Amino acid sequence: MSEFTPLQARQTARNPATCPELTPVLLQSLAAKTAEALALLTRIANEYAPAVFANSLGAEDMALTDLILQNRLPIRIFSLDTGRLPTETYDLMAAVEKYYGTHFEVFYPERVALENFVRTNGINAFYESVALRQSCCRIRKVEPLTRALAGSKAWITGMRAAQSGTRQNLALQTYDADHGLEKFNPLLAWSEAEIWAYIRTHNIPYNPLHDQFYPSIGCAPCTRSLSVGEDIRAGRWWWENPETKECGLHVKG
Repeated sequence: MSEFTPLQARQTARNPATCPELTPVLLQSLAAKTAEALALLTRIANEYAPAVFANSLGAEDMALTDLILQNRLPIRIFSLDTGRLPTETYDLMAAVEKYYGTHFEVFYPERVALENFVRTNGINAFYESVALRQSCCRIRKVEPLTRALAGSKAWITGMRAAQSGTRQNLALQTYDADHGLEKFNPLLAWSEAEIWAYIRTHNIPYNPLHDQFYPSIGCAPCTRSLSVGEDIRAGRWWWENPETKECGLHVKG
């Protein structure tokens, strides 16, 4: 029998961050922020129709999905399938559709552009330089997002200010000149504990990779689990410097 290593133990253990203690203080804070987020989502649906929610199927986006669907808000939900997502993400997408009795719109990379990129640079070219990684993200994420947002007046995301240094200056509402619409971050001021308190108290589906120390989940080859004490975004593009760790969906570069 092979030896059970500490790394294996960490990967199979339950991540304590996904099971916060549901203290009265946390639940009171959660109730207030849930009411604020729902009020904002309702205003968006009423004042900025048609509005869309870009669902990456991460923990934050599962909370927003629940708020939108349980309250029957007329906000369209879509996801981007980059072609390199973890199996757990596809399984979650299927589980969410069954749980809520709905189907998401899914947008894919443009075939010719993706084939040319891989043919020219290789299947894992994103590891070789920031420029190639950003080119891969543009093809797999940014261009499909542009198509997904076309014709909408508002774009809703699950970004939080506490997620990384590149997101500390986020605003609750901004005008996205590139896409010609308003952009909203309803969970801007939520803490990670509040996100998980919402998921636990409402018993909604989530990606099991979160329990294996993946706070942020993107494409499989660009995402890894974290060690204790690492920044919440350290598992994304871990071979790059922190200031470059965005895909271009929200921060240009």
